[in-house]
Amino acid sequence: KTVREVVEEAVSVIKDAQARLDQVYAEYAEPDADFDKLAAEQAKLESILQASDGHNLERQLEVAADALRLPAWDAKVSVLSGGEKRRVALCRLLLSAPDMLLLDEPTNHLDADSVAWLEHFLHDFPGTVVAITHDRYFLDNVAGWILELDRGAGIPYEGNYSGWLEAKSDRLAQESKQQTAHEKAMKDELEWVRKGAKARQSKSKARLQRFEEMQSQEFQKRSETNEIYIPAGPRLGDKVIEFKNVTKGYGDRVLIDNLSFSMPKGAIVGVIGGNGAGKSTLFRMLMGKEQPDSGSIEVGETVQLACVDQSRDDLDGSKSVFQAVSDG
Repeated sequence: KTVREVVEEAVSVIKDAQARLDQVYAEYAEPDADFDKLAAEQAKLESILQASDGHNLERQLEVAADALRLPAWDAKVSVLSGGEKRRVALCRLLLSAPDMLLLDEPTNHLDADSVAWLEHFLHDFPGTVVAITHDRYFLDNVAGWILELDRGAGIPYEGNYSGWLEAKSDRLAQESKQQTAHEKAMKDELEWVRKGAKARQSKSKARLQRFEEMQSQEFQKRSETNEIYIPAGPRLGDKVIEFKNVTKGYGDRVLIDNLSFSMPKGAIVGVIGGNGAGKSTLFRMLMGKEQPDSGSIEVGETVQLACVDQSRDDLDGSKSVFQAVSDG
């Protein structure tokens, strides 16, 4: 299917209503036309179109496609990248106008302008939205409630991300105090249990039961993220990466035109640009998976490149996590 065919699946009811309405208008001209029946059907169809602003359907499609930077309407979905497919699927979902939207990482593969459009769309969306996201700015701008899943429990908070962060800090401080008190009580009870039977006297049975209850209590500690140790690579020489007059395009579309730069050692560089600007193509050329149309790319002799692309194509789905990480 083409991009347009997939997106139009979301508005099939509207398109069918418009097509049938055109037929109804034509049937009025037939000699044996049942005007009462046609008028009733016309009213029903126009009600459907009016409720969904169906008369402006083409404009709705174009605005959504432009905002989400969709590929060309006639592009085949089967040849699109993972990010492009995700944007097409998101566009179809939003245009379907359901009562509830369930969005899993909706801002992935969206540039800044597309995220801004999505935030505005969701702000005006009349239904319910539930989104899983690691985008803190998106949560701050869109969310009215935060549901945190932590240690097997769901903790709701009314407000945006910034407010939730402050409330969470206070909650963790309170948990720390409770943990300290719990550990002190356990220590006191353990000292009593270790005393001889004579010292425990007659109330030993009840107190032993209390200790056993405290010992079995699952006082869950918050799991913190451990630091990941990344060993230093070989010492870099003066030349790391150099682009000299690099040009790259596909067909009539030029993505990179006469690009030249030299990357110093130890640099941290962020590559920004709209969807389809050529960011992934730049990486593929760096990795030697694609060649420039003209110009040259030079990588220093001691440079060892490693890449994680957005599609994760280098991961073997048959391997376990350990095997994939250990390259086993």
